[in-house]
Amino acid sequence: MLRVMAVDDEASALSELVYLLRQNERIEHVTTAQDGLAALHTIVAMMGAGERLDGAFLDIRLPGLDGFELARVIAGFPARPRLVFVTAHDCAVRAFELEAVDYVLKPVRPDRLAEAVRRLSSAVAAATVEEKDTDVIPVELGGRTKFVQRQAVWYAEAHGDYVRLHTVDGTYLVRMPLAALERRWGGSGFVRAHRSTLVNARHVSELRFDGGRMVLQVGTEVLPVSRRHTREVRDQLVRRFRVAAPPAGAM
Repeated sequence: MLRVMAVDDEASALSELVYLLRQNERIEHVTTAQDGLAALHTIVAMMGAGERLDGAFLDIRLPGLDGFELARVIAGFPARPRLVFVTAHDCAVRAFELEAVDYVLKPVRPDRLAEAVRRLSSAVAAATVEEKDTDVIPVELGGRTKFVQRQAVWYAEAHGDYVRLHTVDGTYLVRMPLAALERRWGGSGFVRAHRSTLVNARHVSELRFDGGRMVLQVGTEVLPVSRRHTREVRDQLVRRFRVAAPPAGAM
């Protein structure tokens, strides 16, 4: 099921597009925006909150930031939504130069939109396989956005409604509860070591017991493991070692 955004500055056209998208069995949720800047802000906010956005259906003639300009900005995002242009003008060449999945001419025909949704679904499925380990978190830093890759994070530390991501390059504060980050990254080698700490198992270089308590060497940090999470952490690290270790006798 796809989560998509519909962007059009004409209220009637946007309403019709949203209606048709919601009739499609492949569509799970539709978010809307009526100009390019609003769409961009929503996309960045969704990425920051860990919300999935699979695709965007964009009008081209939008106030402030038009569809092509928005597409060029989105192209710089590591985990960007796939694009479908919805326009009254033939834009095939420019659309595919911007790696759009499809373009649909107005007035929108239900069958043609359904084909675009099918193509989007196929593109998203293929991208999921290719990008399974390239998830990123956008971090706002003094008017610019830095994308912190999941595999670069040593561990995440809870700070109320925020998490602090610790990497070799420094730390970054992100507005996201640790529980939400655990749901997002729990299947990608991250394990809860403490009620306030989520650890990337690939960066654990040592496990030892100190005063009867388990501690982990993660990057340059030594982190305690709570008694509640000791068995889970140990089992996860053992499983990871068994997967990574070569077969006996292999060279």
